[in-house]
Amino acid sequence: MARLLPLPPERNLSARHHQALKAQLLREFRQDTAPAAARPRSGVRRLTFAAVPLAAGTLALTLTTSGLLDQEPATDPNAAGVPAPGSTAPQATPAAVLLDRIATVAASKPAPAVRDDQYVYVASTVAWSSQSDVDPTMRLDTPHSRKVWFSVDGSRPGLLHEKGKEIPLAGDLDKSGRPASDHPAGNPAPTLNSPTYRYLESLPTDPDALLKKIYDETKGSGPGPDQEAFVTIGDLLREQLTPPKVSAALYKAAARIPGVTVVGDSVDAAGRHGIAVARVHAGERTEWIFDSNTLEFLGERGIMVEDTEWAKSGQITATTAILTRGITNKPGDTPRHTG
Repeated sequence: MARLLPLPPERNLSARHHQALKAQLLREFRQDTAPAAARPRSGVRRLTFAAVPLAAGTLALTLTTSGLLDQEPATDPNAAGVPAPGSTAPQATPAAVLLDRIATVAASKPAPAVRDDQYVYVASTVAWSSQSDVDPTMRLDTPHSRKVWFSVDGSRPGLLHEKGKEIPLAGDLDKSGRPASDHPAGNPAPTLNSPTYRYLESLPTDPDALLKKIYDETKGSGPGPDQEAFVTIGDLLREQLTPPKVSAALYKAAARIPGVTVVGDSVDAAGRHGIAVARVHAGERTEWIFDSNTLEFLGERGIMVEDTEWAKSGQITATTAILTRGITNKPGDTPRHTG
């Protein structure tokens, strides 16, 4: 994380300025440790501490004044200091700093030239956990290849190759799982949970507006609004080809979700190690894994951090690795140019 986080401000301070800040800190500390009756009830100006890792492995304290804000420590351990949707920017938590850098990388990529009659192609290695009716214990499947083709504008059915099967991804199917007509419907009404490339192009590129849309459209779904928003963004990033500006907005929107943290080392389904952005819910940590050098999205991992009735702490509950993304002219083809 030392390379990803900004340099501590005190590295650029003069000795006199540093001494002045230190003296101010001591005055504030004495004031905050005085009896409660002696403290002012409003307009308190406090110094806050942020521990920032340095390249040498030590910790430095950066001192920032909170001005007119009188902030109290969060009582929710999953809050992570991130403002609620609708605010102008997240606080500079490690996750917010990392996601901002990832967004910058995503936004710098050129947008592909895509025709309506083409398909988005994603090849990955995946493994998911499942439970049986007689045994509630979650058991992870063997990692296997998965390839999908999605119609760019949703006018045609897509295709899934997985475990030796070819499965159409839209339209009415017959008993054998094949399209029931020569012109089955594709995805004429895309949503956040079932998007097309054209739908993704239409999403807001302002992070606050995008996050509000995600919260509004997923309201009442999933385990809770924050976790559902985090999972929805992860799904959009994993098995799609998202336009660069929208991709950047999704990363910045994720930084505004309470409880988002950083995991220094994680591993995807292909065995690649990277840094992860994560969120814990119901004892399970969902991780988005990025290459530590390029900040390219590698895949996802689910891992238990608590013992439950269905899984033990440390157990992997899901793992994916994105291997290839691109555009093809028809299902079954592989792209010439990948990303």
